[in-house]
Amino acid sequence: MGLTTYKARRNFKRTLEPPGGRAKRTSKSRAPLFVVQKHAASHLHYDFRLEMDGVLKSWAVPKGFPTRKGDRRLAVQVEDHPIEYANFEGTIPQGNYGAGTVMVWDKGAYEVRDDEPLHALESGKIHLALKGIKLKGDWTLVRMRSRSSGKPQWLLIKSGEDLKPISSRAENESALTHRSLDQIASSNGPQWSSNRKTTPARRTITSSRTVSREPRPKAAMTLDAKKLPRGKPRFIPPMQCLLVEELPKGEDWLYEIKFDGVRALAIKAKNKLSLISRTAKDLSGKYPEITQAIFELPFPEGVMDGEVVAVDAQGRSDFQLLQAYHLVEHKPSIFYYAFDLLNLEGRDLCDLPLVRRKEMLQKLIVNAPEQVRFSASIQADSARVMREMKARGLEGLIAKQRDSRYEPGRRSGAWVKFKWSLEQEFVIGGYTEPKGSRSYFGAILVGYYEGDELVFASKVGTGFDHTSLKSLYDRFQKLVRPACPFVNLPTPRTERGSLGVTAAEMKRCTWLEPCLVCQIRFSEWTRDGHLRQPVFLGLREDKQPREVVRERPRSARP
Repeated sequence: MGLTTYKARRNFKRTLEPPGGRAKRTSKSRAPLFVVQKHAASHLHYDFRLEMDGVLKSWAVPKGFPTRKGDRRLAVQVEDHPIEYANFEGTIPQGNYGAGTVMVWDKGAYEVRDDEPLHALESGKIHLALKGIKLKGDWTLVRMRSRSSGKPQWLLIKSGEDLKPISSRAENESALTHRSLDQIASSNGPQWSSNRKTTPARRTITSSRTVSREPRPKAAMTLDAKKLPRGKPRFIPPMQCLLVEELPKGEDWLYEIKFDGVRALAIKAKNKLSLISRTAKDLSGKYPEITQAIFELPFPEGVMDGEVVAVDAQGRSDFQLLQAYHLVEHKPSIFYYAFDLLNLEGRDLCDLPLVRRKEMLQKLIVNAPEQVRFSASIQADSARVMREMKARGLEGLIAKQRDSRYEPGRRSGAWVKFKWSLEQEFVIGGYTEPKGSRSYFGAILVGYYEGDELVFASKVGTGFDHTSLKSLYDRFQKLVRPACPFVNLPTPRTERGSLGVTAAEMKRCTWLEPCLVCQIRFSEWTRDGHLRQPVFLGLREDKQPREVVRERPRSARP
């Protein structure tokens, strides 16, 4: 067919689908590729494409791939697509041919059994061996006898062995960017198309492919770059804050809002953007819209420190909203609040004073996409700042010494946090049976570490909805253990309403390996070391269990 029909049906000023050039010859040094694209057009269907003769021979498969031997699906042959289309993922705007959201559902290499691909295509029977991420094994395409002058119809038949069932997560996740269709549709429009100039707001980052880019203005350094040490953009353990009992005062301190989100370093290097948690987990696929937005900033390489947050209707960060982001249909707004700049254009900035690093950061993101925001310093009397923050329903403040250097992984006291509401991380070590109309479990049992021992702190039975109950319960089943992990259980029998666990109650508990960390809000610590009015906020996948200790405020450095 060639690309004549493909090009005639598209206005490339209105869609970022790749226009393609002349047909390209398949290299003899590599196996030809296949791609399956999930396409939410007027009707959801799958587009199956095989690289042949320099183009992608394409079929629309309305009901998806057969997975059991002998199962068959209708496959309607459509126009050839350019090779570059194999990496197209995004939204084709309304009013254009094929309008809707496109996901790269699977991708890999293929071979044709006992024949040449083009000869098999012409003969009307293609016995395929697919080597994809999700699709592995044999299928056969058989052309049916034409009954009209319409598009050629084929049968896609599962041959060979049954395919192992594809999980619901894999079914709804891109093989290229790990996003769902909804996430792709809600991001900044169509994504990358190979060798094609696009506006910065429409490029997408992937973890495995270089992204083409146009020349960008460089972020101007405020100091002589030659005087700064060289350093490759890389992950370093983020600097930590010391919890204090009083907010420090004086001109030597800057104040910042304490966000209730997930700490993350944004590392840009070799034309790739990685969003890395404080425990070195890659969050790029979990928050693709944030990753995309940071990539658009005008610097070739560097490292920023910040926090991913979800905000409520009043603009306050809310950890529960962030935890529910991937579970709810109507998603909250999420942002990356950047508060420090550690590396820029191959120069290490950690030894610069904080105020200089923040100056450079602010200039860097002055025209940033909406999802990236600058965490500005608040310079005012500490009592006034605290009063204003409390009135806005915020939970605390961060105070930083103006001239402090960035100390990777340290909690030196140059940065401190002050909270007027109590909230911290705890380790989950078990759960109780459900009661009444509740399903799955009644309360979780949480604690913290003292040395190598896990100390019980409280039962937590509020803060859950049906979705979070089921999601947590499913995760718990993989962690069940026979013995109690807490060193201080059982607790003595006390008054009704105690948040302890007696010996009789322990017999009805299910114990878990202490692998999961959660965030709990509470009103106070009781005399017997338990939590009063605890509320579950969500899991903390950016914290290691052994890091979790009881937070005790200290005096701030004078």
